[in-house]
Amino acid sequence: MPWVDGVEHRFVEARGIRFHVAGAGEGPPLLFAHGFPQHWYAWRHLVPLLADRYRLVMPDMRGAGWSDAPYRGHGTRDRAADILAVMDALGLDRVGLVGHEWGAWAGFRACLDAPDRFTRFLALNIVHPWPDQRATRRNAWRMWYTALWEYPLLGGAVLRHWPGFTRYHLRRGVADPACWRAGELEEFVESVRSRAHAHAGRALHWQYVLRDIPALATRRFHRERLAVPTTVLLGAGDFAFVPAMLAGGADHADELDARIVPGGHYLADERPGLVAETIRELFPATEANVQNRPLAEIRPDRAPAPKVRI
Repeated sequence: MPWVDGVEHRFVEARGIRFHVAGAGEGPPLLFAHGFPQHWYAWRHLVPLLADRYRLVMPDMRGAGWSDAPYRGHGTRDRAADILAVMDALGLDRVGLVGHEWGAWAGFRACLDAPDRFTRFLALNIVHPWPDQRATRRNAWRMWYTALWEYPLLGGAVLRHWPGFTRYHLRRGVADPACWRAGELEEFVESVRSRAHAHAGRALHWQYVLRDIPALATRRFHRERLAVPTTVLLGAGDFAFVPAMLAGGADHADELDARIVPGGHYLADERPGLVAETIRELFPATEANVQNRPLAEIRPDRAPAPKVRI
């Protein structure tokens, strides 16, 4: 397991799945939902910037990192339900939510389903559920790479046996590939190469094709309104999404704003200072704390981290 100073680890059972949860810091709880092909380590640069004022809760999503990778249940509704179930398992009644990409997409669903569980939502590198249809059609080609991951048989084979494509995806996802430190790329590339994790990655993308794209095309989300105050942070150099796709979302939310910032698709990896500054602005550390159950420690292969509650 990758080492980050001040982080400790535990496992919780939720919805019949064993989830790995990394945690650090003290203060109002923030839950982080990572994207693909990443896991809790995606937030490594934010830990030293935020752990002095927040309790950071960083689970591995279903099928990622050290959490179970079941054969089924990789659609957006299941992943949103996982977020809520992990909160329940940790004794968290209400949290601030930060999500990246697919984790942020599931975060939108969780906020729509259970708005009372979240103080605020920061979504990184994703569009909201009410994107501008014309801009979306015009830029659909940007998601070409998902075709190699989503189809049955092909997607799993590419993730398992063609790690160079995953590596290429991560490199092109930042404005400056030099931001990746030694070993970081390989950590994420290798994390999706097992049979179970490759299947989970493929199923995640395929379920989006089967369920979410039709919902977006038929404007099914227009029946719902977002009550959780939400900010979308989009890198100006994001290869998957462009600012024009974010137009019109405010009509379907009580409070929704979008900010275009320097950087690419992996803002937490490339611009952690900017992300941390945004979090400190949006999530006041003076909010009432939430009591949590003690965090149990497991023993990683390396030296044990300091004991920190989440």
